[in-house]
This record gives sequence, structure tokens and C-alpha cells, in this order.
Amino acid sequence: METKPQKNDQLEKVRKMVGNIRIAMMTTVDEEGHLQSRPMAVLQMDEDGTLWFFTQKTSPKVDQIEQHDKQVNIAFADVSDADYVSISGTAEELHDQAKIDELWNPQAKAWFPNGKDDPNLTLLKVHTRMAEYWDSNDSTMVRLFQQASAALTGTTPKMGENEKVYN
Repeated sequence: METKPQKNDQLEKVRKMVGNIRIAMMTTVDEEGHLQSRPMAVLQMDEDGTLWFFTQKTSPKVDQIEQHDKQVNIAFADVSDADYVSISGTAEELHDQAKIDELWNPQAKAWFPNGKDDPNLTLLKVHTRMAEYWDSNDSTMVRLFQQASAALTGTTPKMGENEKVYN
């Protein structure tokens, strides 16, 4: 995923954390009011904290976004580094051929066999409203020691930094 330096300095930490995570879970609300998550390849986080995705115009998530005030959640996890990010925002479906051309990559052809001119190809643009992250700066061994120590002492382990960021 491409990430660009953020205009909002508070989102810079989020950008650095999600920059190496290509697949995120996008959550919408389905027709029955249930939360529904699916893996999505993030194409870009632009300088405004906006996340960009390709999707099919006929995908149920496009209708779900429109029916539920455009509210979505995007969740990132890098388990090996114990880094986690949850982004709440609003999504919109749009067709912008210049942006499609900019973001097109060979992996997308698997979902859009007619290439960037596929009539079912559209963009999802997710504007970040709030992001919360959990960042463990310690190694796996240190984290395991902290967890074991906490279990023995009956305390809660200190597992790193947690912060909410508003955009």
C-alpha cells in the first residue's frame, strides 16, 4: 500500500503503522442490522487520511454503505509486531478514472479481468474520522515476559501505547 505523509500530524503515527499492512478488514452494516466484515486490499492512504479501495459496483457492501449513513470501520493488524489500528469513517463509492489509473496494479486484474476499464470497477473512498491504535514497541520476548510477569503478580501487563486520533 502507498501511504503519503499526513497533513494532520496526529495521523502520521497511524500512517506509519498501517503502511506495511496491505489487507485490512472493512466492516459495514448489512440489511438485517448485523455487522459484516470482509478483507479488502488497501491501495492508498492519501495525505488527508483517506483510504482508497477498488471494489465491484454490484458488491453488497456498496449498498450497505449507502443504506447506513456511509459508516464503516477499517481494521488493521500486524500480529508479528503487536500493532493494531481501527479506523472509523465514512465511505463513498465513486468512479474517477484518473484515480483508478493512478491506483491500478497487476494484482487487481484477478478481480477485474477487463483491466482498469472494467465496467464493474469502482472506487471506495473512506474518509478517516477517528483512528485508534495499539502499538507495542517491545519485542516478542519482552511482551511474553510482561504477560507472564503480570499473570504471576495479578496485574495487567503494560503492552505498549494506545491512543485515539481525530481527523
